[in-house]
Amino acid sequence: MTQQGVRWSADQVLSLAPDAASRKAGSKLGAAGPWSEAGSCGEGTVWGLCKGSGSKPYRTVVDIADASGPAYKCSCPSRKFPCKHALGLLLLWAGGDGAVPAGQPPEWAGEWIEGRRKRAQEKQSAGAAGSSSGSGDPEAARRRAERRAERITAGATELEQRLADLLRGGLAGAQSTGYGMWEETAARMVDAQASGLAARVRELGAIPSSGPGWPVRLLEECALLHLLDQGWLRRERLPEGLATTVRSRIGLTGSADGPPLRDRWLVLAQYDTADARLTTRRIWLYGAESGRTALLLSYGAAGRAPEPALPVGLVLDAEVSAYPGAGQPRVTLGEQFAPPAPAAIRPPGLTPAEAAARYGEALRDDPWLDSVPVTLGRVVPTPDDDSWQLADADGRTALPLTPTARSRPGLWRLVSLSGGAPVTVFGECGHRGFTPLTAWPEGAGEAVSLC
Repeated sequence: MTQQGVRWSADQVLSLAPDAASRKAGSKLGAAGPWSEAGSCGEGTVWGLCKGSGSKPYRTVVDIADASGPAYKCSCPSRKFPCKHALGLLLLWAGGDGAVPAGQPPEWAGEWIEGRRKRAQEKQSAGAAGSSSGSGDPEAARRRAERRAERITAGATELEQRLADLLRGGLAGAQSTGYGMWEETAARMVDAQASGLAARVRELGAIPSSGPGWPVRLLEECALLHLLDQGWLRRERLPEGLATTVRSRIGLTGSADGPPLRDRWLVLAQYDTADARLTTRRIWLYGAESGRTALLLSYGAAGRAPEPALPVGLVLDAEVSAYPGAGQPRVTLGEQFAPPAPAAIRPPGLTPAEAAARYGEALRDDPWLDSVPVTLGRVVPTPDDDSWQLADADGRTALPLTPTARSRPGLWRLVSLSGGAPVTVFGECGHRGFTPLTAWPEGAGEAVSLC
């Protein structure tokens, strides 16, 4: 249960916003003016009525006791989760100034909460029943796996021929060929049930229109794709850890079969990426006792937010299980022993030089790795001609920011938080530079999301 006295900060609430527009709109609704009949109870429910443009106020209710993160219900027509009304209600509650008093939920809020928790219990019971019923016919599963492997091998062999044709004809021809050829090749990889190859082929197709220097980038990506193809075709000769990584990169992710690890997991960062087909949510966690950094991945159909949603800076007492693969940070969330709650936990920081070295070491286990999670300690955001970098406090080494990071509003939040003084920054360090995701000021300040 969520204790009535435990409040989130405004930054933790706003870290749940699906985009910058929702963050701005929700902030405007974080005052008492548009709200009426707001309340909360010790079981973790917050509710209220928000005046809108129509004659009837919007009914908004949030379940903050859900161990997987808050759940929302609002009568507004928005398709964003959480909507601006849910964000505004949580900001009002987080203020702790009496605008959201303790009480009993109204009937409309109570019915929704009761229904949610009943469905959660039924789902848990169904999952337990399913796991006890066994895994079906193992021989049939083996034959299905063999047939899929044969299709992937055929797809990888075809892709090798297409890469050879591209290089034989010259990279300059890729610009005139257009994206259609790459999309057709990607579709062939989907037919071969090699989703990882399909995704990398689509990335290849976008490179010729990516600006100056594209031939070099195209050659680099072709080399990595060739390496992945060859890794699959020669997987029997690889060490087991690397072979598992190749299977994962191809699209055979397997299941999270690692032993459960219970820890107090700090939510380091949460952000979504989307394309026309899928929305992917990444949540980075840090284990206070284990010192391990882990990744939760979840997916939603295009236009729908994935679950769970965990506010940055809160701590979750839970078990996780790892996915197979050398150096694989991905985990699945298991049993949760308490809802997320604030705690004074901060991961230890590295220098920029140590962060770059960690990425280099990780590439030995996974040559296709774009980045690794890293916390930098005592760094200062510093302009570098028309770019930015994070320099250590003594000025000896620095990491450049990625182009993506330089175009985000989070850069200016980071600069403002620092004010020229050292800060601790968590983010992703890779061959394109460093992408900051969360920062802490010197001392005992709270985490600030930069996503």
